[in-house]
Amino acid sequence: MARYTEAKCRLCRREGQKLFLKGDRCFTDKCSYERRPYAPGFAGKLRKKLTDYAVQLREKQRVRRMYGILEAQFRSYFKRAEAQKGVTGANLLILLERRLDNVIYRLGFANSRDQARQLVRHGLFTLNGRKANIPSLLVRPNDIVEVRETSRKVPVITEAQEVIARRGCPAWLESDGAAFKGVVKALPTREDIQFPINEQLIVELYSK
Repeated sequence: MARYTEAKCRLCRREGQKLFLKGDRCFTDKCSYERRPYAPGFAGKLRKKLTDYAVQLREKQRVRRMYGILEAQFRSYFKRAEAQKGVTGANLLILLERRLDNVIYRLGFANSRDQARQLVRHGLFTLNGRKANIPSLLVRPNDIVEVRETSRKVPVITEAQEVIARRGCPAWLESDGAAFKGVVKALPTREDIQFPINEQLIVELYSK
């Protein structure tokens, strides 16, 4: 599947918000958004009045880029969220949070979702004792995610565990770094997603 391969910091600057795409670097003074908090390009510093459509589009792009998902897949998640009971916007965010690559990132076994996706693709994790190499797998309550025995000395995993304290582990997950294991205690709720997102704008965009 195609992926964005250009400078990730440009995405944060374009969206006017930190998306935490570079892992621990985003918490340091090296963060490009901290040094240049304006959109990239010649007209990046110009103030522009956005239309309602542009505001909705930017919110959708912000969430899509944060989770590292392409447009077709993101729209598929929206349709699934729309078909479920409850609030569509909240359902959408919960589905994104349940992705295996996001769970591995949240548990502190990777510095970013992009890195977590790569580690999953390389087969470094198991889900309920079985090898899992599909980043889009959706976890369920009581699922157990573990680093495979042969992969526990991989440098990026040990480095990620050292910095998880900076972002913390959400309440719906339980991380045991010493055992290289994490447990899904419950499904996430909208309140568990602390990142400032206005999901109603995404619903309005796709409802046009």
